[in-house]
Amino acid sequence: MSSNTPSLSRPPVLVVTCQLPALAQQRLEALTDVEVRQHGSLQSMPRAALLGALADADGLICVLSDRIDAEAVQAFGPRLRVVSTVSVGYDHVDVAAVQRRGVRIGNTPGVLTDATADTTVLLALMAARRAKQALALAEGGGGGFVLAGELGSQFTGKALGIIGLGRIGCATAARLLPFGIARVVYAGSRAHAERATPLGAEYVTLPELLRVADIVCICCPLTEQTAGLIGRGALASMKPSAILVNTARGAIVCHDALLEALDAGRIAHAALDVTDPEPLPVEHPLLRHPRCTVLPHIGSATEETRSAMANLAIDNALAGIQGRPMVAEVGEPGPKASAD
Repeated sequence: MSSNTPSLSRPPVLVVTCQLPALAQQRLEALTDVEVRQHGSLQSMPRAALLGALADADGLICVLSDRIDAEAVQAFGPRLRVVSTVSVGYDHVDVAAVQRRGVRIGNTPGVLTDATADTTVLLALMAARRAKQALALAEGGGGGFVLAGELGSQFTGKALGIIGLGRIGCATAARLLPFGIARVVYAGSRAHAERATPLGAEYVTLPELLRVADIVCICCPLTEQTAGLIGRGALASMKPSAILVNTARGAIVCHDALLEALDAGRIAHAALDVTDPEPLPVEHPLLRHPRCTVLPHIGSATEETRSAMANLAIDNALAGIQGRPMVAEVGEPGPKASAD
């Protein structure tokens, strides 16, 4: 628990690094028991402004683009009690450094499961049916029925591989099964093995998953163990007809290796909602590659989900400032979650 005890000489200060979705923003503006200091833009607060704001803050609401690293921790003022991130993942937060300062950390698990699983299915379908090529053709004035042109693939009878069978992995599998998936395999932690039973999912090693799966969906956390997990060796072991979908964290996939695999035809298509770096530079070849679909991290981008995330982050921030239990608090330093 933090030793930073707010003075009674002024109301607690809550720093918010960007504008929140409308309903959560209205709630934030109606707060009377804290002084809200908010960066009034959809884009995150500039770095220098963030570091300056931390000196006088009692609480911080931040987003994935805000790096709460060693430099930011050094800028913490004596009153700061809580860092509340509007995300389930907290790989942008130096958890150990923050907690050494006696500052609590809140995140937003659970509320984004459905939206992120929907996006994972969207990307899988876009890849399988070659939607990127088809859209380019239609927008260029081409198209129409061509018997043997732009042929994609179906999911009927295919094997689905889920790397990380947490909430999002389970929800993704449940959505894809009605498309005729014949087999579901998963790799990663076996901590949620009970979730596999209703899906008929079979635990396998990662090499086996990559060998047998026609659709590989990355739904695991970003940790020291999973950073760069999908590199040259992993991609070489996949089927040439396989689809790779990543809605977890960009750093799990080695992008140079992915580009090589796509160019060489070692996999059929990649579909990414997350990249490393994020966003990719406009000249990055993956953005222009005909067999790579890239979305701008929209996994949780629905009105319902983003509002729920922001409201949960407000709940966590207020609880942290007031010394109450949080709805969702990051525990002891450990794996940095990106998906559950």
